[in-house]
Amino acid sequence: MRVPFGRQRVVGVVVALADQTEVPDAKLRDVQQVLDAAPVFSAAELALLTWAADYYHHPVGEVFAAALPRLLRAGHDAIAMQVVWFVTEDAAPALADGQLRRAPRQLALLQLLGAGALGEQQLDAALPGWRPAARELLKRGLLRHVAAPTATLHAQVTQREAGPPLNQAQQQAVAAVAAQANKPGAFLLDGVTGSGKTEVYLQLAAQTLQHDQSVLVLCPEIGLTPQLVQRFGQRFAGTIAALHSGLTDRERLDAWRAAASGAARIVIGTRSAVFAPMHSLGLIIVDEEHDSSYKQQEGGFRYSARDLALLRGQRAQAPVLLGSATPSFESLYNVSQGRMTRLQLPERAGNAQPPALTVVDMRAHAVHRGLSTPLLSAMDRHLAQGAQVLLYLNRRGYAPTLLCTSCGWTAQCGSCDARLTVHQRADVLACHHCGAQQQRPERCPRCGYEVRPLGHGTERVEETLAQRFPGLAVERFDRDILRAQDALEGAIHRVHSGAARILVGTQMLTKGHHFPDVTLVGILNADQSLFSTDFRATERLAQTIVQVAGRAGRADRPGEVIIQSQYPDHPLLRTLLTQGYEGFAASAMTERDQARWPPFLRMAVLRASDTTPQGAMQFLDAARKAAGSVDGVELRGPVPAAMTRRADRYHAQLLIESDQRTRLQRFLSQWIPRVETQPARGKLRWVLDVDPLEVF
Repeated sequence: MRVPFGRQRVVGVVVALADQTEVPDAKLRDVQQVLDAAPVFSAAELALLTWAADYYHHPVGEVFAAALPRLLRAGHDAIAMQVVWFVTEDAAPALADGQLRRAPRQLALLQLLGAGALGEQQLDAALPGWRPAARELLKRGLLRHVAAPTATLHAQVTQREAGPPLNQAQQQAVAAVAAQANKPGAFLLDGVTGSGKTEVYLQLAAQTLQHDQSVLVLCPEIGLTPQLVQRFGQRFAGTIAALHSGLTDRERLDAWRAAASGAARIVIGTRSAVFAPMHSLGLIIVDEEHDSSYKQQEGGFRYSARDLALLRGQRAQAPVLLGSATPSFESLYNVSQGRMTRLQLPERAGNAQPPALTVVDMRAHAVHRGLSTPLLSAMDRHLAQGAQVLLYLNRRGYAPTLLCTSCGWTAQCGSCDARLTVHQRADVLACHHCGAQQQRPERCPRCGYEVRPLGHGTERVEETLAQRFPGLAVERFDRDILRAQDALEGAIHRVHSGAARILVGTQMLTKGHHFPDVTLVGILNADQSLFSTDFRATERLAQTIVQVAGRAGRADRPGEVIIQSQYPDHPLLRTLLTQGYEGFAASAMTERDQARWPPFLRMAVLRASDTTPQGAMQFLDAARKAAGSVDGVELRGPVPAAMTRRADRYHAQLLIESDQRTRLQRFLSQWIPRVETQPARGKLRWVLDVDPLEVF
């Protein structure tokens, strides 16, 4: 409803009613407008949102805002309306008397509507240019129009095809989840890359739709949404709603309405789609469940869509299927605790075989601008066979550093504790943390000597490949060049058509794409996370290596993966090569348990930032003192963040740990109100992050 708020009029959500209040009558103000006759949240959806607000200790109004399209928050109708035209009682006599013989357009429109009322979109299709005639008939009292809801709660979804036959492991996975229909159940579909997880999703969706229930599918990236929509659209005839931040405000509202009304029985979307309104929810699928994109890590409301999907399924009495070739340690831990059932797809679908993995010692081979001799030789061989090659480097730009070869000066960001990245094509230096840009200097500003780019990014690798393989098209995948959705779709089309022979890119290439002609994958720098202070760094690196390696040899051709490293004997790499991701995960989980890190520990982080180095630390010191001493809860810090200065703000954090989730939540519920009373001087900002992915 729309209510007065100071000098403004704002839209609010009514969550409860009361027949009395302690507020004096003189201070009460009337509601100005009730916008929706029916609730925008069902009882189950409201309960989920209020639970999320309590668990993440975030204002409930901002949680509601995260679940609603912007236009709905601005006051648009929750139910899509259409203008319906119909004839009046005077229409039949007018037709019989021949009053419209000299107005053929009016006559045609009256005859058309005489058979039944029609919406404006139907009239546009049946009688283009009908509006002038309608205005005249409206003046004569022969037509009327009303606003009516467009949606239906009984949308039909039919299956276009049965799909390919399933192998035994796929059949067992489908049967296990289907047996849990209309009951809460959490499943981890642990399938190697190319094992046919999507086909399992489609088969389960078909069974769910046959029972007149809805399916919610989450994917981690906007770039993966179109291909999932396409796969589901090829299998099912009916409205499929896509929900993600790449949509316009109008498209997002239309998709939300289609889901809310039941017109769309299948909803596919990114993180925020976990809040999508669903009619008779029967199945939730979380694809690539390990992906960090499911956790909101910026802004205020820092929630995990994967975790909320599990809760939503439990409350809706619907099974939840988490799929991944590299399951998160949290999911593996839940399997070990009996909270989740593990379903495995150990083999690739069809005749595809796992790729052969090799580690190249960068210290023992000649290297040409980041590409080792063994890798270049393998590229020559695979390209000569007509295949495609994929090179992965998680570093965009031309080079990560601009260095003076005389005095050692490096280009630093003026607002962050970070070096500026060289972007050759744009001829600028850019900070990848705050977005600042400046012109690239031709000489060292300190000594006037020559400056050179140091290191390699995807832009520099692309340049090297164009020189080394003239005549072969190179397609680059990173945010610098593929910002728009249509640009990404165009690049993927060029790969599938064979126009692009060599692919080079960042993590954008590792997530869910199917490139059947790629037979060689090169991982150019596997060492970036081997010695990180972040306890999750090796887990992410292992997941990335396995995911990007899985792009090779997905069809009938055998695949090959070459991993370049300065540390070929590192235990992580050796374990991955000899025991695979499962062996690595078992070893790493033991280390996590011994070190008392998640998932064996529950954690929250209080983060603060200020425009002065002292402000954030002083605030966190006061917050820690306000906590006092609590059994079973330990506070660590405060300490400055690993990158203390970002965007001209100084960051620090306070870590809160407990062995028990309930004990941690009880403490936070009592402590956060005290934190809110602490004086926040100047421009200090703070936020609580429950179950953080990053703590350094």
